[in-house]
Amino acid sequence: MKKSIKIASGQGFWGDLPVAPIHQVKNGPIDYLMMDYLAEVTMSIMQKQKLRNPKYGYARDFVEVIRAILPEIAAGKVKVMSNAGGVNPLACKDAILAIAQETGVKNLKIAVVDGDNILDDLDTLITAGHELRNMETDEPVLTVKDQLLSANVYFGAEPMVEALKQGAQIVITGRVTDTGLCLAPMIHEFGWSLDDVDKMSAGTVAGHILECGAQSSGGNFTDWEAVPDMEHIGFPIVEAFSDGTFDVTKHEKSGGLVHSKTVKEQLLYEIGDPKEYITPDCIADFTSIHLKDVAPNRVRVSGITGADKTPFYKVSASYLSGFKITTSLTYAWPDALKKAVRAGEILKQRALDLGLAFDDFHCEYIGYNGCSEKPTGTEFDRDTPDEVQLRVSLSGPNKKDLDRFGMEIAPLILTGPSAVTGFAGGRPKASEIVAYWPALLKKEAVKPRVRIFNT
Repeated sequence: MKKSIKIASGQGFWGDLPVAPIHQVKNGPIDYLMMDYLAEVTMSIMQKQKLRNPKYGYARDFVEVIRAILPEIAAGKVKVMSNAGGVNPLACKDAILAIAQETGVKNLKIAVVDGDNILDDLDTLITAGHELRNMETDEPVLTVKDQLLSANVYFGAEPMVEALKQGAQIVITGRVTDTGLCLAPMIHEFGWSLDDVDKMSAGTVAGHILECGAQSSGGNFTDWEAVPDMEHIGFPIVEAFSDGTFDVTKHEKSGGLVHSKTVKEQLLYEIGDPKEYITPDCIADFTSIHLKDVAPNRVRVSGITGADKTPFYKVSASYLSGFKITTSLTYAWPDALKKAVRAGEILKQRALDLGLAFDDFHCEYIGYNGCSEKPTGTEFDRDTPDEVQLRVSLSGPNKKDLDRFGMEIAPLILTGPSAVTGFAGGRPKASEIVAYWPALLKKEAVKPRVRIFNT
């Protein structure tokens, strides 16, 4: 068993820097490249893509990354862990196999981990007594079943460990936990027991630090002016040790900043009770984490403890919840803010006069309160800026009504307050609202599947 391994973050979400994973492989030695593509809403987007084209439904950017680093993978210099498979990991596998064949790469092993997509199994599960109640409202999934777009179980590290055990060089998954992409290589390389809750928690914390890409190496950092060379920001790397400690660092000569402060900000990302960070693999105690800056751009992480895993998987489902429309106009000095407020009032009254159905009518004033919760009345607590962008959003059950509202924007230019600009691109159209449905499912109700494919 190895004493240490290096796991590099290559993507924090679908659409992250395309060159980042390539730089992680090309600019220094690493053992594993971890690439996280999936947010909650991503699965519904991929599901709709697959419905339009059965060869889609995965992160197609991932395939081009593999093309760029395939020589290093084939030479055994790096292995890749990614949930880029989305709702169609087999199609993702096929695309990579095609590249391997095209470039003459032999003996490449690709693992597909799936079984997480339960959309077609819901009737069976519901009949068996699994109500998949919403974790926030306690409603059963039956209330939105006909509107469901996707439903996926979050698997943990265990099936990915099995894939590595079978010799996989690229592991493509559907919905797994972001942290499991990092934990699995640590279990495999160090021979950790799945029942060692402290080691499972250590690997989970390491994965949490890596999962958002450059967010732990200076990106989106509160003290952003202290981050050097952000143009060439280096993504973080975890150098993990068999005792459960690890260092967070990055490649030398890359931009960015790895410091206990940047790591702390990432540790606070998307957590509820810090003593109970729940995953399928364990319950990590974030209050046990110790950080120490041991060298420039190197943070030692130690002392992590945890508790045993729960008997449930989390289910991430999405469903169609009506429609929305958003548009904007820009008003110039003088009295830019007052003009924008009045324009919003006019639009709302015209929508009411037309009898349009909407659930919510919301105005934001970019340049004044677009990123805050300040009141939007006629009294303001500071001078009006030189220009204000009015952004109007409506939601409602009827797409036709919202599209009709879109016809009211251009006329406001000549029938409302003066000094208005910024309208281009044609009439805005309504789009679907995709809502999130979190639920729990007993682990015995579903099993992950691991398959190996060779060139």
